[in-house]
Amino acid sequence: MLNEWVKNSYAVQSEGFARQVKATNNIAARTAVFLLIALALQQSSARVAQAAEPASPKLKAETQGAFERYVRLAEARNEGELKRGMDLLWVDGLPEEQRAEAYEVLKRGEVKMKKLEILENGKPIACPGGMIHHWTGVVFIPGARVEDVLGVLEDYDRHSAYYAPDVERSKTESREGDHFRVFLRFRRHKVITVVLNTEHEVQYFHDAPGLAHSRSSAVRIAEVANAGKADEREKTPGDDDGFMWRMETWWRMEERDGGVYIQSEVASLTRDIPTGLGWMIKPFVTDIPKETLTFTLVATRKAVEAHRTAR
Repeated sequence: MLNEWVKNSYAVQSEGFARQVKATNNIAARTAVFLLIALALQQSSARVAQAAEPASPKLKAETQGAFERYVRLAEARNEGELKRGMDLLWVDGLPEEQRAEAYEVLKRGEVKMKKLEILENGKPIACPGGMIHHWTGVVFIPGARVEDVLGVLEDYDRHSAYYAPDVERSKTESREGDHFRVFLRFRRHKVITVVLNTEHEVQYFHDAPGLAHSRSSAVRIAEVANAGKADEREKTPGDDDGFMWRMETWWRMEERDGGVYIQSEVASLTRDIPTGLGWMIKPFVTDIPKETLTFTLVATRKAVEAHRTAR
């Protein structure tokens, strides 16, 4: 997209210069005009290149503090819902007619998504220098059991196959019972491509027969510069381009209606949208969270169904 923009910009400039050259009869004058063309195009290229590199923000203490406060409130809400042990899916809170319609949609194989926002004392939590993205989604897998879903979610060594191309590499770094430390390398594209090396602490909980949940925190997120090239390197976490600074995830699995309902909820923190670069940054930081979660739920269902068929 950027290359096309540059090409069109050059074409417009070139046409204008060509008219000037055509109107110039003197050979020396034409030469001078062509030199001006080269200089103008070089300067234009430099401006475009600079615009393509978003100014790197730093993760400020107040930005991180706002997100941590937000997550504490989200965690408290999740714990309260799990303790009650009923109406565990977000669609259960809908009015009766809408709830029935939502379950019909889920049984047809669609994903039900909802944008969330945790309030503090009835007001949104200000996040200076950053943006908090909070989404939840539900999908239904007919004929599956909770153990089938856990078999996929806990198989981190194969997440790069289950969740390709979003997950480029994956590995279980350690496991102690239901506690995992895992490595995931994300590759995400929206106008621009961003590659992230991430490490996560994940804990699974078996609440009752046919009922389970998990809690995951990204304990390290490092943006990768020049990914896949000889000079590939990690940028310092928090001192990068800010496409994802933090990520917290909650999963719920409930076995009923002849299958398993899976709900995933993700809260993430990104940089704010800088003035003048909204055309490039905004689609990435605003669209990617929803699209990624939708893809993750659909990919999980496909992986579970493939395992069941193979078995």
